[in-house]
Amino acid sequence: MTPLRQRMIEDMQLRGFSPGTQENYVRAVRDLALYYAKSPDLIEQEEIRTYFLHLKNEKQLARSTCTVALCGIKFFYEITLKQEGLKLAILRPRKIYKQPVILSQAEVYQILTHIRQPKYRVCLSTIYGCGLRISEGTGLRVAHIDSARGQLHLQQSKGNKDRRVPLPDKLLSNLRQHWLSHHHPVWLFPGRGLATAMGPMATSGVRRAFKAALAASGVNKAATVHTLRHSWATHLLESGVHLRLIQHWLGHRSPRTTAHYAQVTRQAESVALASLNKLLTELA
Repeated sequence: MTPLRQRMIEDMQLRGFSPGTQENYVRAVRDLALYYAKSPDLIEQEEIRTYFLHLKNEKQLARSTCTVALCGIKFFYEITLKQEGLKLAILRPRKIYKQPVILSQAEVYQILTHIRQPKYRVCLSTIYGCGLRISEGTGLRVAHIDSARGQLHLQQSKGNKDRRVPLPDKLLSNLRQHWLSHHHPVWLFPGRGLATAMGPMATSGVRRAFKAALAASGVNKAATVHTLRHSWATHLLESGVHLRLIQHWLGHRSPRTTAHYAQVTRQAESVALASLNKLLTELA
């Protein structure tokens, strides 16, 4: 490991960045250095601009991928190298506002029934049933389960925040039964080696299992594992659960983020359609 990379990692550790963020930021700087085949501290601002044009026009990377790369590179130059006066913010791709893909309850169950391996089926069922991010699902620990309260106590999730989410009895039973298949003292979904695994199973395997189940289910929507979290929040809204409570369970800092789900509920669409029909009737 080069001294520069070590310094950058230490800077991120001092600021409490998660291991996933550290990995993404280091990868962003490494890819920039590989593109120009020289140490990143020798790369000029105009070269960085050209590199991001390459990411957008030639590699056609998604906005989110480019944004992560920009954040990592910006951190390296402004914090680790302490270079002032760089105008990297202008390279940030314009935000695109899209409504999330939402699965109906029937579609969720249809997809989950087509997942063959039990570990993936239990993990994805938990992700849906508790509104988790994929890393939160695969990274569940035995200590996260509060069976007395019927809750999952998620620690240091996105934004270094702790939160509690309800754990339905059915999921608690499924998690207990799954744990009996490996008896790992720490992880509910251990990686390779099961009982002797040093960490949780990889998120890539969960994504592949979901993608295969989606194709086999016949559900014709551009859904991902994260769609389960969106769908869970929407289904709770449709069931009458208060928006602020859902915000707390999701771990959203701003209620405006959670409010997006209110725009895609069937109840909201029904009210809007009734108003539109009334408007056109009066017009006629």
